[in-house]
Amino acid sequence: MTITGPTHDLILRGARVIDPSQNLDRVTDVRFTGGRVAAVGDQLVAGPATEVRDLRGKVVTPGLIDLHTHVYWGGTSISVDAVALARTSATATFVDAGTAGPGNFPGFRKHVIEPALPVRILPLLNLSFAGIFAFSGTVMVGECEDLRLLDLKECVRVAQENADLVVGIKVRVGRGASGNSGIAPMDMALEVAEATGLPLMAHLDHPPPSRLDVMSRLRKGDILTHCFRPFPNAPSHPGGGVRPEVLAARERGVIFDIGHGAGSCGFATSRAMLSAGFKPDVISSDVHILSIGGPAYDLLQTLAKFHALGMSLSEVVACGTTNAANAIRRPDLGTLAVGSVGEASIFEVLSEPTEYKDVVGETITSAHRFVAHGLVLDGKWWT
Repeated sequence: MTITGPTHDLILRGARVIDPSQNLDRVTDVRFTGGRVAAVGDQLVAGPATEVRDLRGKVVTPGLIDLHTHVYWGGTSISVDAVALARTSATATFVDAGTAGPGNFPGFRKHVIEPALPVRILPLLNLSFAGIFAFSGTVMVGECEDLRLLDLKECVRVAQENADLVVGIKVRVGRGASGNSGIAPMDMALEVAEATGLPLMAHLDHPPPSRLDVMSRLRKGDILTHCFRPFPNAPSHPGGGVRPEVLAARERGVIFDIGHGAGSCGFATSRAMLSAGFKPDVISSDVHILSIGGPAYDLLQTLAKFHALGMSLSEVVACGTTNAANAIRRPDLGTLAVGSVGEASIFEVLSEPTEYKDVVGETITSAHRFVAHGLVLDGKWWT
């Protein structure tokens, strides 16, 4: 059960602590007192009332942040249960990528976000009034196909009235999401993002619009999700190398997020990009009703895939902590700095041959598997 008490004292003992925000990667202890990180150091002294967790052989990181999820569970057909997923993936914060729009955001807040605490859900507000309202194995209707659903003033109003939660604006464009509306919803979403001072996360599926159309519009701090998607609209040339509009976007400060999902991350594209020295800024799962049973599963498995593709453990941890926190402009998250929010993710890296599959069916075999072990939320061991 969850241990309560405003001055609860907890020590995580002897784990490999990886905190990219402090360039920390070594075996040490972490202390949480009164809901905050109190100390990081060797052989921290426990008092008579201190809870001590022996985590030798485990990895402790700042609370993992999944930058792209769909967790308006019970309110939309696309969504999964964030609280259940937190337990199995050691994820502390779920950034909901535009499941709710201005018309149904109040229900998301009252019936899902607030009851989920201490598991944190931070939403990106969908430009579409109805959010992602028709997404399942049998029904698919893009929420930006009908421009009558896009009311910029309503989107600005709801974002401003819920500024304590909303961390960005979300728009989905492409043949599937915007149909004959093409790039127009993205231009409209950029107006909302500018008016609210928030970053925009852009989804791009099959053309039209093209990768060039989307890339040329993204501003510093905006997020391109599904950044390593397979052909078409892939960011790499067929023969290898990164397309010039992608390089130009990174130079401008655009943030590149994996957003794995059921159709948006290919190993061939990932290998091409990594070989060219182009690593993702953020690794996220895009977990939803069609990807939670594979190929994405959750954030921890998505991080493990990029570890298998050659990124170091500290690099993938950065993509799921510090970098994700910076993308949503929440530097108070994704760190174990003393005084910061008392959150940590605990998992094991098992030496065990494991197969991973991408969205087009290609499999790779890794020597390692990541397994969730626990979460610290509000400075307490959470169960």
